[in-house]
Amino acid sequence: MSDRSVYMVSYDICEATRLRKVHALLRGYGDAVQYSVFLCELDKRERVELQDKLEQRIHHREDQVLFIDVGPVAGRGTVAVSSIGRASARSERGPVVL
Repeated sequence: MSDRSVYMVSYDICEATRLRKVHALLRGYGDAVQYSVFLCELDKRERVELQDKLEQRIHHREDQVLFIDVGPVAGRGTVAVSSIGRASARSERGPVVL
């Protein structure tokens, strides 16, 4: 059984350079499903690693990043998010090797 969970990661970054850096970082961990919203399949180590990298890139008094645990990948995590209108384009992802 996998210990990976699906996280919805949303961000509000107030400065353009930091915004680009956060967006580029998240592209390595998940799929963009909306402007400033990513779905990421992460294990505990990857979650901590991503959070640490984000903490180094944001301005803590101006910016905000939200992690929403949608659930285990092996459970309902992969089907818990649905859309109305244009479908979200999610790629088939395996483990991320950095």
